[in-house]
Amino acid sequence: MPAFSLDPAQTAWCAELRALAAERLRPLAEKGEPGRVNRPLVAELGQLGLLRRLFTSGALDLCLMRESLAYACTEAETALALQGLGAHPVHAYGTPAQRDRWLPPVSEGRAVAAFALSEPGAGSDAAALGLRAEGDAAPGGGSGAGDPGVVAGVGARPEAAALGAEPDGPSRWRLTGEKCWISNAPEADFYTVFARTTPGAGARGVTAFLVPADRPGLTGTALEMLSPHPIGALGFDAVPVTADDVLGEPDRGFRVAMGTLNLFRPSVGAFAVGMAQAALDATLAHTAQRDAFGGKLRDLQTVAHRVAELALRTEAARLMVYAAATAYDEGAPGVPKRAAMAKLLATETAQYVVDAAVQLHGARALQRGHLLEHLYREVRAPRIYEGASEVQRGIIAKELYAETEAPQ
Repeated sequence: MPAFSLDPAQTAWCAELRALAAERLRPLAEKGEPGRVNRPLVAELGQLGLLRRLFTSGALDLCLMRESLAYACTEAETALALQGLGAHPVHAYGTPAQRDRWLPPVSEGRAVAAFALSEPGAGSDAAALGLRAEGDAAPGGGSGAGDPGVVAGVGARPEAAALGAEPDGPSRWRLTGEKCWISNAPEADFYTVFARTTPGAGARGVTAFLVPADRPGLTGTALEMLSPHPIGALGFDAVPVTADDVLGEPDRGFRVAMGTLNLFRPSVGAFAVGMAQAALDATLAHTAQRDAFGGKLRDLQTVAHRVAELALRTEAARLMVYAAATAYDEGAPGVPKRAAMAKLLATETAQYVVDAAVQLHGARALQRGHLLEHLYREVRAPRIYEGASEVQRGIIAKELYAETEAPQ
């Protein structure tokens, strides 16, 4: 089967998701407060079994979920995606104890997750992280084992506690610094935090930590942003973490971050495609019924051609998203390049489609509460987060040149 073809069961599931989003999720979204975590909405996503599918489905299913929800309720789509982004490192790299502690409440919509990578001085350049994880030495030169100021992490490893310091590095750290533009902050229940454990080592010196929100020294503030979902900044004042909080391996956290982003980048494209399709369908309906210049708007060739262009670009983006997701699921070569291409094309396309749809609707589309006014605010951020468009172009070019230099 070609990578871009959906079978009847998948098509029916997408239709069911759009209906659920309109009938059960949108009313909850409308009751939420902009800029705050909508816990009733998250709980309903859990009740519907959609959050559990984040950890049992492949990349294509994730894309179908995000596209379908975005079409009818962008708030529901974002709530689902943020749960996946924050908790996927636990699912993919966590210990059994870490997974047992956090994945069930995330899947059921009882716990809110967040992915804490960006910093004030390290947004797109993830390898330039400044949040420090400094070894927490105990008096007498030990590792800090037995220090009453260190809070035990989830998923305790008995062998680490018995040995104290690990032979290849510290088993306890203090996190000091800032994170910024973190979705679901400061209201999340736990954070996947990326911090520098080896100074001057670039991407090779970053470690991923699972940090519960109640750790001493962890504070947060909400940020008022253009998009309506919750975003905040986090402050780390010697926040204690141990080897039991590490996700993956020390100094290998960049691999955790990139592994997560390679999965979620095509689905960011799917989110964008869902918004583009909603804008396109609204434009088709509007131009078919709006009287102008002695006929309907659709009778004007300039309008008809513009609508055709919107449909063309939307479908092209959808196909690239599906192809990238299928490549990920099949373990095909070139996933980073495909993921970057999918996110780049789909997010840039959605911006174009929504902007054109606003233009064809006229002033009514700028009125607060109009679908396109909502989409216009939502569509801008995906071109920046999880790697700005310029970063995606850099990834694509790097992968292309690597392919030409590889031995044949």
